[in-house]
Amino acid sequence: MPFYIDPHIHMVSRTTDDYKRMALAGCVLISEPAFWAGFDRSGPEGFRDYFRHLTEYERTRALAYGIEHRSWLCINAKEAENVSLARDVIALIPEFLDRRGVLGIGEIGLNKNTKNEATVFLEHLDLAAKTGELILVHTPHLADKYQGTRMILDMLKDDRRIPPERVCIDHVEEHTIRPALEAGHWVGMTLYPITKCTPARAADMIERYGTDRVLVNSAGDWGHSDPLAVPEFIFEMKRRGHDEASIRKIVYDNPLAFFRQSRRFSFDPAAASAEKAK
Repeated sequence: MPFYIDPHIHMVSRTTDDYKRMALAGCVLISEPAFWAGFDRSGPEGFRDYFRHLTEYERTRALAYGIEHRSWLCINAKEAENVSLARDVIALIPEFLDRRGVLGIGEIGLNKNTKNEATVFLEHLDLAAKTGELILVHTPHLADKYQGTRMILDMLKDDRRIPPERVCIDHVEEHTIRPALEAGHWVGMTLYPITKCTPARAADMIERYGTDRVLVNSAGDWGHSDPLAVPEFIFEMKRRGHDEASIRKIVYDNPLAFFRQSRRFSFDPAAASAEKAK
């Protein structure tokens, strides 16, 4: 199995055993977006501590298993209904942006497609535009996904300061992948056992839309999810007869190409390969 990258996984909700299993499966790099804690935080200081966790402790925990760790910062869409809190959190983000391993702003987006969520999304976009950051976007679940994705794509298009190739639209499915790609963005397919997208559905979309600007991730979090979903996708692609180069492009080369647009990103593939070979 080739080395792989998981470009969206919430390791604060995973055990150290998961790090070990991922390392054994060939994972060399992960990126961890800021997200919901399983409950609404009571104030901005909770986010300050969370940002320290992402940028300090979680990096150390990952490196103990030979996995490089990168992070994204934001207030997530589930807590964006509280605009006052969101603005206090957004005001905290600049003090963390230059920390080692921070890739940009994310995962921002919509949850229920409300006016307040859209307001907070736009204010995150403004911060990203002013600071030149990459953007990782969460699209809503289930029945709200298509409408929310269209709203997100329209808001991104309206802000001419943001190059489309510096944005990844995550959690795409069969009905949202085409408009996101046609808008010039990268897309992420989240491989959940029940919701979002299975490895087989992801392989179907790859066969229809190709491998350009496409990522796959596990988004392993508090709910029913699989931190080894990317290796499951690799297995599915091999089972269908896809060649190693195409698989490597999706699970390794594409994440690196997207991340390298961040001015802070650095990664030595040769060093990672040597470490895994020990």
